[in-house]
Amino acid sequence: MSTSTIKPDDTNDTGRLEGASRARIFTVLAVIVLFSEIAPMQYTIVAAALQKIAPSFPGVGANINWAIIVFGLIGAAASPLIGKMSDVWGKKRMFLICGALFVIGCVLDATTSNWGVFLFGRCLQATAIATAVIAYGLIRDLMPRKMVPLALGLTATGFGVASIAGPLLGGYLVDNHSWRAIFWVLAAFTLAMLPLVWFIVPESQLRVSERIDFVGAALLAGGAALTLIYVDKGHDWGWSKPTTLAWLIAGLVLLVLFVLVEKRATTPIMDMTLLFHPRVALVLAGALFASLQIGIVSYAIAYMSQTPPESTVVAGVQQGTLAQIQQMTGQVLPLEAVQVNLVPGYTYGSGYTLLEFAVRIALLGSVITMLFGAVAGLLARRVGARLPLVAALVIFAAAAVAFAVLPLTATNFLIVNSIFSIGFGMYYACMPILLVEAVPQEQQGVSMGMLGVMQSMGVAIGLAIVTAFLHSNGMSALVSVGGQDQPPTPLPDLFGDRGYQLGFWVCAAASAVALVLALVMKHGRTPATGGTAH
Repeated sequence: MSTSTIKPDDTNDTGRLEGASRARIFTVLAVIVLFSEIAPMQYTIVAAALQKIAPSFPGVGANINWAIIVFGLIGAAASPLIGKMSDVWGKKRMFLICGALFVIGCVLDATTSNWGVFLFGRCLQATAIATAVIAYGLIRDLMPRKMVPLALGLTATGFGVASIAGPLLGGYLVDNHSWRAIFWVLAAFTLAMLPLVWFIVPESQLRVSERIDFVGAALLAGGAALTLIYVDKGHDWGWSKPTTLAWLIAGLVLLVLFVLVEKRATTPIMDMTLLFHPRVALVLAGALFASLQIGIVSYAIAYMSQTPPESTVVAGVQQGTLAQIQQMTGQVLPLEAVQVNLVPGYTYGSGYTLLEFAVRIALLGSVITMLFGAVAGLLARRVGARLPLVAALVIFAAAAVAFAVLPLTATNFLIVNSIFSIGFGMYYACMPILLVEAVPQEQQGVSMGMLGVMQSMGVAIGLAIVTAFLHSNGMSALVSVGGQDQPPTPLPDLFGDRGYQLGFWVCAAASAVALVLALVMKHGRTPATGGTAH
C-alpha cells in the first residue's frame, strides 16, 4: 500500500497545542468532546423513546428496533470511510460535514410520518457516529502528548454527560410535547455547536495523500446489511429456508469480497495488514462482542420499564372488548363477563413515562459512567489500559447474568444497570487509548473508523438478535366472553420475559468472549504514552 503523509517540518507536526495555556487546551477539548456527544446523546434519547415512537408507525411492531439498527449499520459502514476522509481532507472539515448531515436527518425525522423516510433520516444521522472517530484523532493530533490518555478518558465522561442529559431532556420533551420535539432539539443543539467547532477547534495539520476506496465501503455496507437482515428476519421467514439463507450467504460473500478487494487495493478503506495485526485485531474483536451488550441493555431496560404492568393491559383489553360488544350489539355486559389471559404473559412493566425512567433508573448509571471514564483514563496513564478493560468486561459479564436471572423489576434494573455503568465508563475510555497506543498517527483516522465499525456493528447485531427473540415470544390476548373463547388477539408491542432473558444470556456469552480477548492481549500492559511509540 502506497501512502504519503504530509507533515510540517517542525516538531509540532500535527498542530499540537504544546505550550498553549491550560484554558486554551481545555476549551478546545471541551468543544471536541461536546460535539462528539451528539451521537451518544441521540442514542440514549431515541433508544429510550422507542416505545413512544412506535404508535406513530402502525404495523411496525418489534421492527421499531430498526430505528436503532439502521443507525448502527450505516454508522458502521460510514465510520471507516469518514475516518479515511478525515485523514485525507482534514479532521475538522469532516467533523463539520457530519454535523450538517446529522441536522438534515433530524429535520426529516421531526417532520415525517412515513416509516421509510424516518429510517432514511436515521441513516443521515448515523454519520454522527463518525464524530467520535474524528474526535479521537483530533485529540491525538492536538492535545499535548502527556494529556492524550486523560483526554481520551474524558470522552467517556462526555458520554456520561450525554447519558444524563439525553434521557432527562428526552423524557421532558416526550412527556410534555411529543417524540418529534426530540429531533428538533437535537438539530438545534448541533446547529449551536457548529460555529463553536469552526471558530475554536484548530484543524489538524496531518494529512495522508490517498484515494478514497468507495468500492470497499460499498462491499462492507452491503455485506453487513444483508447479514443483519437475515439475523433480524430469520424467525419470520424461516431460518433454514433457501430464500432466507440466500440473504446470509450473499452478505457473507460480500464481506469476503471486501477482504479480498481491500488486500489488493492500493489505498484500501481498511489496511488489512493493520486490521489483522494482533495489537489492533484483538481490540476490534473485543469491541464487537462487548458492544452487543451495550445495544441490548440500553434498549431492553428502557422498553421494559416503560411498558405498563400486565394488569393494566388486561384491564384495557377487557374495556376494549366490552366497548366493541356494545357498539356491535347494543348489549352492556358486566366486566366479569370478559376474561382475559395474556400468553405467554410477562412480569416486568412499571409504566414509567420516559422522564420517570430517566430519573429513577438511567440517571444514576449515567453519573457512574461519567466518573469511571475519567478513572479509567487516569489508570491507563499508570498501569496501562488493558487492566481496566479486563475489569470492565468482568463487570459486563456479571451484569448480564444478573439481568438474566433476577426478577425483571425496576429495583433490579436500577441496581444492575448502575453496576454495568461502572464497566461501561471504563470500557468506553480504554478502547480508544489501546488503539492510540497500537497504530501510527497517519493511520489514526481509519483505525478509529474500524473501532466505530465494530462498535456500531456490535450494537446493531445485538439489537437484531434480541428482536428475533422478541418476535418468537410475542404476546397475544386470549379473550373469553361469557365462557366462549374468542380468536387470539396479537399485542404487537408486548413480549414475554423469555425474549429479553435470552438476549441477556447472549450478552453474557459475548462479554465472556471479549474478556478472553482482553486477557490474551499483549499490549496495553504498560502506562499509556499518548502514542509516542509511533
